Amino acid sequence: MSVSAPPRLHWKDRKTDVSLPPARLSPSNDGDAACSTILGDNALALSCLKEEIPGQVTLAYLDPPFLTGREHYRVERTKSKSGGLTRTQSPAFDDRWNSMGHYLEALEPRLRLIKELLAPHGSVVLHVDPKTSHYAKIICDEIFGIDCFASEVIWRYRRWPSKTKNFQRVHDVMLRYVKDANATPRFNQLYEPLAPSTLKTWGDRKQLAVTNGSGRRVRSSKTEEKSKGTPLGDVWEIGIVAPVAKERTGYPTQKPQALLKRWIEACSSPGDLVLDAYMGSGTTLAVAHELGRRSIGIDVGAESHAVTKDRLAALGIEVNARRVEQPLARATPRKQQPQSQTG
Repeated sequence: MSVSAPPRLHWKDRKTDVSLPPARLSPSNDGDAACSTILGDNALALSCLKEEIPGQVTLAYLDPPFLTGREHYRVERTKSKSGGLTRTQSPAFDDRWNSMGHYLEALEPRLRLIKELLAPHGSVVLHVDPKTSHYAKIICDEIFGIDCFASEVIWRYRRWPSKTKNFQRVHDVMLRYVKDANATPRFNQLYEPLAPSTLKTWGDRKQLAVTNGSGRRVRSSKTEEKSKGTPLGDVWEIGIVAPVAKERTGYPTQKPQALLKRWIEACSSPGDLVLDAYMGSGTTLAVAHELGRRSIGIDVGAESHAVTKDRLAALGIEVNARRVEQPLARATPRKQQPQSQTG
């Protein structure tokens, strides 16, 4: 059923018409053309990309700040000459906002720009937490349309418990929207292992449904073809990046490679363009390279770019580093809200 008029969020002094100052992207360097990074405000970067690559992104992943109300730091641990561990921290991003409305007003224009960058078969994944997910979904319904909502994926993980008179929060929310509800989206079916009860009853062979005259399933039979597993559901059990994990960079809120690998494998194919508008430590770019996808990462934080550059260099990748340039400086520059978040 098509729903033409989605509900809208209303709050006092909501700003819906956001004008951006003129900007341009610096020329490409001699790095890998299939792996680009852009230093600067992601709204300005996205507005520039709209002129360069409109309708060419197959998968856009956004992991914005979570409205935590605090500053976040990258923590590095190195061994001292005495054999002990030295702990140093560097500012990564500032996640302090005036209000929920202020937070959503920063998110909305970036989602609108992302929509213009998506290919007809493309999709966007917005990674948020339960505190903001319901508001973010209504904003996405406004921008993409209710018919373009594809799925809500719950990422369930284990972490050190906190002291609270409530259930432990052990999940994030990821909202997927497609660009065009009438187009066939890029989607590659992934599978998870069969349940122990299924293996006990049917083994690892593929089942075949047996139906009656009305098409109703009455029983199943076993074939000789080996089963690929159960089609992947919308609740994902994936561990967080452990303190001793090899992939750990020390960047705050770093997401595990296994999480991004699922999204990239499912929603893109080799050669497709993947965009991460909140690059963080470069997990999306690293996994995209591993899977043969082209990628672009954007972040306003210098620490993000330093971490990503080192991380990709370890994989033999010299990134095509660009930056946002504003040819006309404003007389009274306004402090920009940092955009770092993802891993």
